[in-house]
Amino acid sequence: MDAIEVPPFFLCPISLETMKDPVTISTGITYDRESIEKWLFSEKKTTCPVTKQVLTDSELTPNITLRRVIQSWCTINASHGIERFPTPKAPISKAQLLKLLNEADDQSPQMQIKCLKRLRSIASQNETNKRCMETVGAADFLASIVNNIGEEVSEDMLELTTKASDEALSLLCHLQLSEDGLKSLFDKNAKFINSLVRVMQRGNYESRVYAVMLLKSISQVVDPMQLSTKLVRSDEFFVELIQILHDQISQKASKDTLKLLINICPIGRNRIKAVEAGAVPVLIELLLDSSEKRTNEMIFVVLEQLCQCADGRAELLKHSAGLAVVSKKILRVSQVASERAVKILHSISKFSATSSVAQEMLSLGVVAKLCLVLQVDCGSKTKERAREILKLHARTWKNSPCVPMNFLSSYPC
Repeated sequence: MDAIEVPPFFLCPISLETMKDPVTISTGITYDRESIEKWLFSEKKTTCPVTKQVLTDSELTPNITLRRVIQSWCTINASHGIERFPTPKAPISKAQLLKLLNEADDQSPQMQIKCLKRLRSIASQNETNKRCMETVGAADFLASIVNNIGEEVSEDMLELTTKASDEALSLLCHLQLSEDGLKSLFDKNAKFINSLVRVMQRGNYESRVYAVMLLKSISQVVDPMQLSTKLVRSDEFFVELIQILHDQISQKASKDTLKLLINICPIGRNRIKAVEAGAVPVLIELLLDSSEKRTNEMIFVVLEQLCQCADGRAELLKHSAGLAVVSKKILRVSQVASERAVKILHSISKFSATSSVAQEMLSLGVVAKLCLVLQVDCGSKTKERAREILKLHARTWKNSPCVPMNFLSSYPC
């Protein structure tokens, strides 16, 4: 068969992929719907890819004329194996969505589940539908269903209520709410954060992951202090977070949990609550098992935060592999991980290092690793901390062959 030349109107200006559903944006340029939706909504760009003009709105107008030209060309070339693209479904209107939400409100769990499946189908069609659902307040409707999980219901209704909650939670994550949408969800739904904690306690693996994903996303757009204030049972919250890390449900779940801990641990007594929930030994075990760079970096960030309190340092020292794995990872993962690891050792050396701890650090090779840090291209702050650690324990480590004599001579023992 002879090669068929594809006409220019057939290609999307962003990705040069086949244009199946042409839509025009406010600058007058036409793109394939899937490609421009990815540009605007997934990549969160605010300009026209071709003209670079800032977009006043994200409305996508179907280019029906161009679509018909493309379909006509496909039909003409059918003998060459070209298939005609079906006419795409038009995005749902706000009026249609509002009608659907109003019909489902205050209905039985069975009717709500039916509505949720319809909403999932609508959301899966395109990004425009997702943004429309966010605009009409679908997130608040979904949050109200999740909130029902804590209400007293008869045993025969519990299964349906739980199923409806799981469906709503899954759809909320699938919507990938904007920053404003997440803030609105947080501000308008007082019970929602604690409902997510209940899901983490009682839900199946999938729902627990969705709960963590939403909490992580919310923690990135609201004041962490406000988030902590809304947690009625914050002790249980940390217990469930650490349990998800322990269970290693998925790499995504572990990373989202670590990000959430990074965001909230610096607030108030959250460090102590995380330590009391068993965070330190779980993080050490993860370090022993994980070789993935970003995961290691996040573990070190959380560990360093926890080692800023005495209980955190005590837990790390109590673990038989605590000091060893922190030292071992220095210069083996990334500069970020090395900086945090040295900060951990610095906190221990400054506030928690008994003579036996100093001897253990020597026997585990911590001293050798610190001396190596001084010789390689590390950040100036990291080298400064390494020097201070060596200075703090110069008397104990003076006979170590790892420490250069000229270094020890500058710190009288």
